[in-house]
Amino acid sequence: MGLSDIAAGIEVTERQHEQGVAAVDDTDTSLAERLGPVADALPCPPETAATIVEAYAAGRGVGASGHAAGVAPVTAAKTLHLVGEQVTPVGPQGREVVRDWLSGDLSRTDAVTLSGLGNREFALAVYCESHDPLPAARDAVEGALSTQREDPLGETMSDVGELL
Repeated sequence: MGLSDIAAGIEVTERQHEQGVAAVDDTDTSLAERLGPVADALPCPPETAATIVEAYAAGRGVGASGHAAGVAPVTAAKTLHLVGEQVTPVGPQGREVVRDWLSGDLSRTDAVTLSGLGNREFALAVYCESHDPLPAARDAVEGALSTQREDPLGETMSDVGELL
């Protein structure tokens, strides 16, 4: 099959129809206003949570995002966890240790030792394991986090076509 066979039946018209791009525009409400419905479940006021999310989305670390909002880094970490970011200080095996401690299968001393964490990090891991992210908060910050954060290693990855 040649190119002429593929192009057979294609017609040229005088004018094109503007299709446009479907988009959801949440710019009429601020991030703090969108977080308002979940304010009671957040560890800080919605305005502070919005500052944390915006600083984090701009590329700052968890601690720096907390400092930008005027709160402790652990408050920033809890806030980011509740809006759906992965900020737990442990990996899968450490999460299992924390779950074992929460279920009463391990003593706190053993759990802290097995996880390899300090007391503050262990407390944050416990918080992350015992509090699920809030779907409404995740929805509220979705655009703020997904459009501003880029993959720092994105340019190093190959496209499928480059492998052939």
